[in-house]
Amino acid sequence: MAKLYFHYSTMNAGKSTLLLQSAYNYQERGMQTFQMTAQVDDRAGPATIASRIGIGQEAATFAPGENLFATIEGRLQEGPLACVFIDEAQFLSTDQVWQLARVVDDLDVPVMCYGLRVDFRGEFFPGSAALLALADEMREVRTICHCGKKATMVARQDAEGRVMTTGAQVQIGGNETYLSLCRRHWREAVGDRG
Repeated sequence: MAKLYFHYSTMNAGKSTLLLQSAYNYQERGMQTFQMTAQVDDRAGPATIASRIGIGQEAATFAPGENLFATIEGRLQEGPLACVFIDEAQFLSTDQVWQLARVVDDLDVPVMCYGLRVDFRGEFFPGSAALLALADEMREVRTICHCGKKATMVARQDAEGRVMTTGAQVQIGGNETYLSLCRRHWREAVGDRG
């Protein structure tokens, strides 16, 4: 029975590495998979899922407003799918998460989503909030703060390394822009000690 999965964490926890490893396991056994990533995030190049440890794979992209049920249903016309993998799932819309739930329920294809839980302000991304509400299974991918505690938050830094507390929710970046922190150190970084 197919399920909708949400693997979530902060930046630099290895979500894309896990996605690529899981997809490889299916492919190694001769099973077909379909990988997608957010069109807005082209840090590794267009239509690419890549890990900071140096592995990557080409993927289809999803755009805002795209009907993912129709996209995946169209891909099924080419042959069976053992699993669909979605990277950068925080960039999904609520409607797109419902479409992925329909893929699971109506097409009986498992969907594994990987993404951030919260933004630099400590607020849910729309896609993450919808996945937390609708996923059949959720798995936290853990990473650590500089203090050694589990990192659950992410801070955005400007070019001089100063922590930002305002700005657009989406700003594509990597280690030069984002820092994973435990809640206590995130509160200190954003000026909330009370």
